[in-house]
Amino acid sequence: MEMPALFAAAGRTMLDAVLPPRCIACGGIVGAGTALCANCWPGLDLITAPQCARCGLPFDFDLGEGALCGGCAASPPAFERARAALRYNDLSARLIVGFKRADRTHLVPAFARWLQRAAGPLLEEADLVACVPLHRRRLLARRYNQSAMLALALSRLAGRPVAIDLLARTRATPSQGGLYRNQRFDNVRGAIAVRPHRAALVPGRRILLVDDVFTTGATVEACARTLYRAGAAGVDVVTLARVVRATT
Repeated sequence: MEMPALFAAAGRTMLDAVLPPRCIACGGIVGAGTALCANCWPGLDLITAPQCARCGLPFDFDLGEGALCGGCAASPPAFERARAALRYNDLSARLIVGFKRADRTHLVPAFARWLQRAAGPLLEEADLVACVPLHRRRLLARRYNQSAMLALALSRLAGRPVAIDLLARTRATPSQGGLYRNQRFDNVRGAIAVRPHRAALVPGRRILLVDDVFTTGATVEACARTLYRAGAAGVDVVTLARVVRATT
């Protein structure tokens, strides 16, 4: 091992001895490079195949390559593919709400690793990583755009170009929380635009949009339509979590 690497390793060992790594969910001590302890890990519901080839909705059974969910078969979304790292459940909700509302930005490195695993070929094929924008009023209130932080961390991890200011919200839309599906789509219609000084980045490029939670897909749908109108060759989506409705 070369001397700089040796000193860096020694420094990490000393830091871990003084400030040992902690589980991001419960705060218990974990091994180096581990985000969750053995007790919390089972509560993290990772989304894996089989899933809808278009929107990434997880299937209970393998329906074959290229299979679509009922929603995508009936009304294909504007984006080409969407993937999510986690199901939105009690644990992922607690982590994401803490990140968005309680300044728990130290969670971003773990989130970026989960996003990278979920994005897979979408990330490899992307010419540019972008994010879902916040309106300036909400950005001032929150002080940071959580989707921008995720996009930056993911792009650095994967070595992909990023433009977190590619898109803008042209009006302050009400929160999507508590709205029905159709209301969500109406709420964001016409509210997304490509920033003029970034418009040259879009034509002919495949763009990977990053957001925190996929609920109905209304927001990423609005972003994708805007990017296609600006000349994008393709738009994919990756989110940290996805709401999966229980079926009966």
